[in-house]
Amino acid sequence: MDPILDIRNLSIRYQGSAEPAVRNVSFTLGRERLGIVGESGSGKSTVGRAIMRLLDTAELTADKMTFEEVDLLNASERQMLKVRGQRMSMILQDPKFSLNPIQRCGHQIAEAYRTHVRCTKAEARQRAVEMLEQVHIRDPERVYDMYPHEVSGGMGQRVMIAMMLLTSPDLVIADEPTSALDVTIRLQVLRILDGLVRDKGIGLVMISHDLNLVRAFCDRVLIMYAGRLVETLDAKHLDRAQHPYTQGLLAAQPRIGGPRGPLSVLDRQDSWLNAQGEVA
Repeated sequence: MDPILDIRNLSIRYQGSAEPAVRNVSFTLGRERLGIVGESGSGKSTVGRAIMRLLDTAELTADKMTFEEVDLLNASERQMLKVRGQRMSMILQDPKFSLNPIQRCGHQIAEAYRTHVRCTKAEARQRAVEMLEQVHIRDPERVYDMYPHEVSGGMGQRVMIAMMLLTSPDLVIADEPTSALDVTIRLQVLRILDGLVRDKGIGLVMISHDLNLVRAFCDRVLIMYAGRLVETLDAKHLDRAQHPYTQGLLAAQPRIGGPRGPLSVLDRQDSWLNAQGEVA
């Protein structure tokens, strides 16, 4: 089966920058859950936004960058408007900056739906309310009419998730989608995303700092360092990582019942900047 997403040697350079923010990243995505992990500034979110073609001030170069039959590198903005939000969606990590503060939450969800699906306002409202219920929001009719500042951070995050999943996209990029949620709601949201992968056969890219979450939830993991892909391996084999950077990230995690001494600190090597990710 052909991959949903095929990226080869993707490099991203922002205007005015001497060095690329992302350099020669390659990976494919099937109907699976793919995790991308690394420190802040390693290029994880930049790769996600590049796939969505949301980096207006950056230059993208790649040998190949396709989503199903769409050439993302050469597609016009008009073509992307038909793809972005309908066939591929991105769940952003902070609803405070992603939701329009002067529009009611439900109106924003319904508007996103009507942008891609021909329907009446009443039908869009009904679909929005149903989706709010699916992301485990109590009294979705009431939340539909609330403004973003009237909901909690966790509820706002679920509003964002509902908006992005409403059109049943083939590809979902989730950038820290559970960072504002407590443990119980986090598990519920992960079950929703897992159900989409298993039942509807979508491709999911999970961008996260949480190694334990990625290990438990994803099928494969990409490890990024300084804009480069240094290692790729099965999530269940994350503890078998060979690259010293991945090993350093794992060693820096506090563990219940573990040693009480200072946590390990990464001893960065210049050679990591020339690494190319390989399957472990």
